[in-house]
Amino acid sequence: MSIKQVAEAANLPAKTIRYYEDIGLITPARGDNGYRSFGETDLHKLRFVARARSLGFSVDECRTLLAMYEDTDRASADVKALAETHLTRIDEKIRELTEMRQTLSHLVHCCAGDDRPGCPILDDLAGTGRAD
Repeated sequence: MSIKQVAEAANLPAKTIRYYEDIGLITPARGDNGYRSFGETDLHKLRFVARARSLGFSVDECRTLLAMYEDTDRASADVKALAETHLTRIDEKIRELTEMRQTLSHLVHCCAGDDRPGCPILDDLAGTGRAD
């Protein structure tokens, strides 16, 4: 498959596929003309990485997961440990986003939103006031 074909099949931009090749996640064959030639294994890896990325795994974590996937002697406990660590980070991000939302919601509620110049949102961002 050409890069255009594999990009379409993997539902990834060609630029992303080139990046994954540059960092060694995939290694497509090269013809005498220098063009990339992607096989089913490459497509499978690209789909694997795309799915892992959609779950928020970093590129380095994807590299580790791909290596674990290809290592038939690895223990599933190792995969689970990596996923649990990632899940803990996701939970922390959710907590941080919840706090951000609560703060911003409070500031929006405190702002009159009228023609007057005073604004508790801007005051809070500037550190000059407090919305109560």
